[in-house]
Amino acid sequence: MIEIKYFGAVAEKTKCSFEKIVSSEVSLQDLLQDLEEKYRFESISFSVAVNQKIVPKATDYKLQTSDIVALLPPFAGG
Repeated sequence: MIEIKYFGAVAEKTKCSFEKIVSSEVSLQDLLQDLEEKYRFESISFSVAVNQKIVPKATDYKLQTSDIVALLPPFAGG
């Protein structure tokens, strides 16, 4: 299973902090497209991390069944 964690405005939009999907070898782009169709993120800005490492949304990354994907709001400086 791939675990998806939601934070900030993304969590508010999805009305959950995480979900798990049963999938084997799905690309990050396909996953993000599926989530966009499901939740309609519209103008919500977020970064993506896979296994605690920020990755570009457009990267050609194949997710493995044990991966954790996080959708993160913009970080505030301080």
